Amino acid sequence: MSSMAAASCESTTPGSDSQEKKPLKPCCACPETKKARDTCIIEKGEEHCQQLIEAHKECMRSLGFKV
Repeated sequence: MSSMAAASCESTTPGSDSQEKKPLKPCCACPETKKARDTCIIEKGEEHCQQLIEAHKECMRSLGFKV
């Protein structure tokens, strides 16, 4: 089931009217900071990744999400 959710976030067609009108989902926002944060947490543990966690929160806030 998670692969279907990931596929729906990643498959966006530029210029598609139906995609442009849908609001951005939290799972699809800030993919760069999310990937870096998740990789760090898996490899080093959450306590060593606070800077990346905060960077992702700031990115989410900049897009209007309340984190």
